[in-house]
Amino acid sequence: MPSAASHSATRFNPLVANLSLPPVPAVAAWGRAYDGSKGLLIDLSQAVPGYPAHPEMLKLLGQFASSTAYTGYGPIEGETVLRDAYAKHISEVYRAGFSRDNVHITSGCNQAFVCAAMTVAGPGDAILMTEPFYFNHETTLAMMGIGTEFVACSAENGFLPDLAALDAAMTGKVRALAIVSPNNPTGAIYPAALLEAIFKLCRDKGIWLILDETYRDFLPQEGQQPHPLFTLAGWEDTLISLYSFSKSFCIPGHRLGAITAGAEVIGQVAKIMDNLQICAPRAPQAAVAEALPLLAAWREENRQEIGRRADALKAVMRGLDSWKLDAIGAYFAFVRHPFAGVRSEVVAEKLAKTAGITCIPGGYFGEGQQNYLRFAFANADIETIARLEERLKNFSLS
Repeated sequence: MPSAASHSATRFNPLVANLSLPPVPAVAAWGRAYDGSKGLLIDLSQAVPGYPAHPEMLKLLGQFASSTAYTGYGPIEGETVLRDAYAKHISEVYRAGFSRDNVHITSGCNQAFVCAAMTVAGPGDAILMTEPFYFNHETTLAMMGIGTEFVACSAENGFLPDLAALDAAMTGKVRALAIVSPNNPTGAIYPAALLEAIFKLCRDKGIWLILDETYRDFLPQEGQQPHPLFTLAGWEDTLISLYSFSKSFCIPGHRLGAITAGAEVIGQVAKIMDNLQICAPRAPQAAVAEALPLLAAWREENRQEIGRRADALKAVMRGLDSWKLDAIGAYFAFVRHPFAGVRSEVVAEKLAKTAGITCIPGGYFGEGQQNYLRFAFANADIETIARLEERLKNFSLS
């Protein structure tokens, strides 16, 4: 007769049961254990905007949420008004031509990744990822029975992948390459020339490129074209781009993302969305459709503010001898802690409980990242970031 323990282990889908619990709540629990001795808690854990939504955004959300017009089911692909507005917007961003047929609205960018992955791969297939990787991408694939292959990215190369290594890894069951730029967790921004080379490699290999551009609106230069991929002939047969409205409009709780792809991909995604959620939340879609042109200047001000926060963190790190800033960009910094041989979660837990700084252990982004911590610096204002120097300088594990 099987033991109670073995019976319990067989009750759940092993593809889910074998995963670790979500990391962000665990880190938040460490922060709640902080005694306040060093001052207010500095939260550098989850990537959320460190400033509120614009009053006009809140007004629009309230207006459409209270309308009976948005209480029923909507189009699976998304509200026509938002698909049209977003197609016009990205036509300007990428200097290419899009229509609503290239846009599918999702409930957040994590759901967009689920849809993209399911569209191009199934159980027994594999998707290639760079390491360090965004942990939700890796666990999403694991739950779906899709294998993962990894190409390591080093600090010496700015946490950018080597083309030869990518080429060598695109074998066997690999159906797609998934990358994030600006990157989560490192913040590394992929140069346009590198993205074009990666795209052409994927095209030549006959695999898809899934490009998560959640942090696209926080590139260093105003009006910067993120890449030229949408201007290349036949892009529809290789590229699937993902985006989140959460960061730019400060509405992560309203869960709104987008997929940009060829019309054939959009049709496949609709089959998946009809079973996942039927349609993304409707009132936020209507609100964002109006806010896209209306709040352009405000979003640009926020882009500049995030840049100033990045500069503030760079200044802090220059004042520290033993801590090293190995990468920074958009929302994140990848910081090398000074405790060689100590697992990153040990450092992060102690940092939260005794120094009042919450951050994500590097090991959550790949076993090879134990020397790192991810600082989501966009969460904190410049004055708060400045307080990091003293706390890190005086921090010890003893």
